[in-house]
Amino acid sequence: MAQPVSLKIPPFTTNVLSKKRYLIIYFILMWVSFFPPIIEFWFYWRMFYINSPMLFYFLLPLELLLVYLTLVFSSIIFARLALIFVNLFHKPREGVFPRDPKNKDYNYWSLRSVIQKWAAWISHTFPIPWHDVILFKIMGVKTHFSNSTYGGYISLEFVELGKNVSLGDGSSIFGSIIIGNYLIIKKIKIGDNVIISTHSVVMPGTIIGDNCILSAYSLTAVDQELEEGWIYMGTPVKKYKENKFFDMDLKILFDEKKDVSEKWTKFVEKRDALISKEKKKEL
Repeated sequence: MAQPVSLKIPPFTTNVLSKKRYLIIYFILMWVSFFPPIIEFWFYWRMFYINSPMLFYFLLPLELLLVYLTLVFSSIIFARLALIFVNLFHKPREGVFPRDPKNKDYNYWSLRSVIQKWAAWISHTFPIPWHDVILFKIMGVKTHFSNSTYGGYISLEFVELGKNVSLGDGSSIFGSIIIGNYLIIKKIKIGDNVIISTHSVVMPGTIIGDNCILSAYSLTAVDQELEEGWIYMGTPVKKYKENKFFDMDLKILFDEKKDVSEKWTKFVEKRDALISKEKKKEL
C-alpha cells in the first residue's frame, strides 16, 4: 500500500528546531548528493552517445535506474559522514533536556535531525522495502533484513530492533520526541517476532519483549516495559491477553502432505481449543 509523503519522512517541522539556519545544511546535503549521479550520467553519455546513439537510448532506462540508486546511496553516505563529523564535537546521549537554544543537547539533536531528513526521505521513496534496512544499518540502527518496516517511521538513532519485527502502515517508533518544553531522548529496544500494528506509536525508552503484539492505534508510555508473549492495546497500552500464537505447534502449517485449506483448518481448530480452555479457567 502506498504511503502518504507525511509518513515517509521524520515527523518534525521546522518550528521544533533550535536554529532555523540549520536548514541550510539540509539544502547543502541535497546539493552535494546530486554530484555522483551527474558524474555517472556524464560518463555514460560520453561512452555511448558519441559512439553508439542507438545503444545509448536502448540502455537509457537501465541507466536512469542506476542514476536514481546512486542518488539514494550518495545521500545516505554524505549524511552519515556529516553525522560522524558532528558527533566528534558532541556525542548523542540519552536524557530529558530543556527545549532551550542554549542547551547543547537540544542544539545538536536539531542538527542531527536536519542531517538525517534528506537521506531518510529519498531512501524511503525507493520502491524496494529492504532499502530502508540498509539506511538503518548505515545510520547505526540495529536491525535485520527479516524485518518489515517500510510502512512506518523509525528514528535513526537510539533504536534497537530484533528479528522478524513488523510495522503496520502509519506506525511510529520515536527514539526522541518533544513534549512541551522538553526534549526526551531514550533508547528503544524491541525483541524478536514483534508486531506493531497500524498507527501505533512507540515512545522513547520503551522496551518490548519477544513475541509481543501492539494492537492498532495504541500508544506506549515513555520508559514503559512490555512483558514478552502478550498482546497489548490502549493509550497507554495495557495487557489484553497472552499471545498464544507462538505457543501453538505450527508444524501443521508446514506439512507438505496436506493442502493449504486442510492445514489452516487444523490450525484454527487448535487455536480455538486453546482459547476455550483459557475461558473455562477464567470462569
